[in-house]
Amino acid sequence: MSHNTFGHLFRVTTWGESHGPALGCVVDGCPPGIPLTEAMIQHFLDQRRPGTSRFVTQRQEPDAVKILSGVFEDDRTLEEFGGPVTTGTPISLLIENTDQRSKDYSEIRDRYRPGHADYSYDAKYGVRDYRGGGRSSARETAARVAAGAVARQVLGDGIVIRGAVVQIGPHAIDRANRDWSITGDNPFWCPDPAMVPVWEQFLDETRKAGSSAGAIVEVQASGVPAGWGAPIYGKLDGELAGAMMSINAVKGVEIGAGFAAAAFSGEQNADEMRAGNESPRFLSNNNGGIAGGISTGQDVIVRIAIKPTSSILNEVKSVTREGEEVDVRTKGRHDPCVGIRAVPVAEAMMACVLADAKLRHRGQTGR
Repeated sequence: MSHNTFGHLFRVTTWGESHGPALGCVVDGCPPGIPLTEAMIQHFLDQRRPGTSRFVTQRQEPDAVKILSGVFEDDRTLEEFGGPVTTGTPISLLIENTDQRSKDYSEIRDRYRPGHADYSYDAKYGVRDYRGGGRSSARETAARVAAGAVARQVLGDGIVIRGAVVQIGPHAIDRANRDWSITGDNPFWCPDPAMVPVWEQFLDETRKAGSSAGAIVEVQASGVPAGWGAPIYGKLDGELAGAMMSINAVKGVEIGAGFAAAAFSGEQNADEMRAGNESPRFLSNNNGGIAGGISTGQDVIVRIAIKPTSSILNEVKSVTREGEEVDVRTKGRHDPCVGIRAVPVAEAMMACVLADAKLRHRGQTGR
């Protein structure tokens, strides 16, 4: 299997399967002298960890990360940095799987789940790991979150990345009432407190019905300076779109106003400017902080559309590997809305792309 690596100067390779002994990643290109501990990474893994509420999969994984390489600590680093720092060599991160129940998938060993990657993997490779989906499982995203924690250290405290669920099924938040400070205080990463009980009832009904629901997640990065990215084939929004589309179950990406801009007039869509103290002051942000593939200094805003989980208890029409028509239902522990735990994953992919953009910008301009 090829294409397990993304990034240019800040490069991430993920490895491992859902029901294998472990999964992890190798981060290459991280500059030396950056403080990095397992606790810094664990903080973000805990946000993605399964089994934290009744609205996500009940698989119980501690997702405890181990740093195997790429950091060093001695008396000098302890005095200057307060602990271990990166050495500039590849950083290898390990996350063990401890709660696999492969027997739950025995019934779909030779059956394809519609909407899942079962058939496409089999068609390409001639073999598939049916235990939880193997490499196609959302379990792989734990490694991305670990890599994203490293990327945040590269970016530094001046850049703040935050994500939230803004829609589940047909129920969208009221953007006028959203409060980003409360996204970590409820199981949905919801910035609109009035929507929490609506989503609770909706997902309880969805879960009891044996079905699943889709979602929309929004991610914002503030503090990104103007000038990151490149025209034409290295556009920052192009890199972000590709990174977000690589997340399991994502079927759509929009930057700024996105598809809504198609209905705007030129005047409505224009991010008008006035003089500011050190740089122009923008009166709107329909471009999502990126113009011509290059950051403008505004908040970088990305939204992703996530399809309903393909593994559901209700029977759906499919075929076997031999072409026999069958009905398929999937036992096991699955997210009724995989979009909930996609928030820290989308944040991580934003961090990785921005860390790469920072290093590429510094390499080209020297600043």
